[in-house]
Amino acid sequence: MQGKKATRFGFGEGLVVLGERYENVVVLGGDITGSVMTSYFKDKFPDRFFSMGITEATATLVSAGLALSGMIPFFATYGAFASCRNTDMLRISCAYNDANVKIGGGHAGISVGEDGATHQALEEIAIIRVLPNMTLVVPCDFLEAKKATIAVGEHYGPSYIRFGRVDVPSFTREDTPFEIGKAQIFKEGNDAAIIACGPMVWESLAAAYELEAEGINVRVINMSTIKPLDRKAIIRAATECGAIVTAEEHQITAGLGGAVAEVLAQQIPTPVEFVGVKDTFGGSGKPDELMKFFGLTSADVKAAVLRAIERKG
Repeated sequence: MQGKKATRFGFGEGLVVLGERYENVVVLGGDITGSVMTSYFKDKFPDRFFSMGITEATATLVSAGLALSGMIPFFATYGAFASCRNTDMLRISCAYNDANVKIGGGHAGISVGEDGATHQALEEIAIIRVLPNMTLVVPCDFLEAKKATIAVGEHYGPSYIRFGRVDVPSFTREDTPFEIGKAQIFKEGNDAAIIACGPMVWESLAAAYELEAEGINVRVINMSTIKPLDRKAIIRAATECGAIVTAEEHQITAGLGGAVAEVLAQQIPTPVEFVGVKDTFGGSGKPDELMKFFGLTSADVKAAVLRAIERKG
């Protein structure tokens, strides 16, 4: 681990890189530029930044128009507003038109902390992944968030990138590969496989190394792209490991776990355990306290792995 840094900073830095590479990249803000780090782009390219006010739907509609006119627009706000409040605009103006709009959903998950349930988006993966033409990326740390933002900007089509507010461990490197639609194995093992996204990748690695000290070798897969999903990585893990655990800072229902279970049900039925928020809203508190309260720690992942292995029979 190389310290801690929030994924939102990677998003902001990625925007600047895109702005330097492409003159048709523009950014729209919703009065929270300093929170979702679109301020980086605003400071560097003020003529290509547009302040839309607290009007998420309008900003998305404007983004669609800009995209259909040949621009590459990014609009970022809190994930609770970018997805839940904004679903109709994402569905029709962006996805239906296959418009090259990029949406940044910040402050994702319960780790946003004291902002509470209204601002803790726990449903975006479920909402976004069912929209045709959409790409959905959930980076695991600061550096991957930067790489993912650049990749999303260079990838044609409506896309959503999910990132967080709180500092999380930085553990990937410059040479760690990132490719939209491609999972990465961060730790080898064949006794079980953990498929995780976002900050739960670090928790999964911590659990896996603790289990390794106990003689249990667990594969850890970073499923940074939820759509398109790397089905081959899932099927291979099921074939070689025989037990799967999914881990996400999101509702268990219809999230990463649901997507993985769909693949397994179709291709290779396998024991699966799910780590995530269990059909409830978030709450106000310190990020670490909330992660523990909602069962999103390495200890919870470890327990799920042991349950999955036991079900192998």
